[in-house]
Amino acid sequence: MKLRRTHLVALACFLGLGVASAFQRPFRQYPGVEYEDFPLPPDWNQKAEWTFARLMYPPKPNYGFFANPNWTAGESNWTIDYPRSDRHAAMAIRRLTRVDARSVEQPVNLDEGDQYDWPWLYGVEVGHWQLTDAQVRALREFLLRGGFFMTDDFHGTDEWDVFVASMSKVFPDRPIVEIPNADAIFHTVYDLDDRYQVPGAQYLYSGRIYEKDGRVPHWRGIYDDKGRIMVAMCFNMDLGDSWEHADNPQYPERFSALGMRIVIDYTMYAMTH
Repeated sequence: MKLRRTHLVALACFLGLGVASAFQRPFRQYPGVEYEDFPLPPDWNQKAEWTFARLMYPPKPNYGFFANPNWTAGESNWTIDYPRSDRHAAMAIRRLTRVDARSVEQPVNLDEGDQYDWPWLYGVEVGHWQLTDAQVRALREFLLRGGFFMTDDFHGTDEWDVFVASMSKVFPDRPIVEIPNADAIFHTVYDLDDRYQVPGAQYLYSGRIYEKDGRVPHWRGIYDDKGRIMVAMCFNMDLGDSWEHADNPQYPERFSALGMRIVIDYTMYAMTH
């Protein structure tokens, strides 16, 4: 009996995913700025349908406190909050949605070309990055093929300018715009019309919600030709800290509550758009 066309397409997709899985790079953990030898959860090696993928990137030379020149070995700006924040966010997605989230994250190096295995990508401290020309091309291709990139934890005019210096090379012809409240990205699981600035852990000793001159929070994005958000920027806020300190009784619950809702909405948006 002949297979229907839809069955053939489904079979081809299934086999393609199997091949992709076979060539995915194995889980690896690097020393972070704040954490080294962070304990692995018991199910760290179990496969799942979604993984928190974290972008590895070279830092802008002589800019920032953690500009480790050997960024591929960890202990660089891309490892801020890592891996604690990633695992807390994945845990929240597991508990609050029906997505089967892997309990550990996946660092992704654009130079290695395996970003297509992880369609949801997160970049922290991107006010300190400096992508190479090859990385610019790789990120652009990843996004145009349907990938989603969330950026977070960068503050003020200077860090925005550093971020844009690389991002404008990725998409020189696409504007960065404020995401309107009505956009689906704020309404996939939670309705997030009433958002507010989420501070980092520095709030615990400074009492200040903003950092540098970043007094106003912005949820910005870059859209593709079909109206899909490819890059979602959480500017003048620190959602990574809100995930990292979700189990810290000193860090206010309302900040972690919003931070978790945002990452859940963004994740579900990325998987459905």
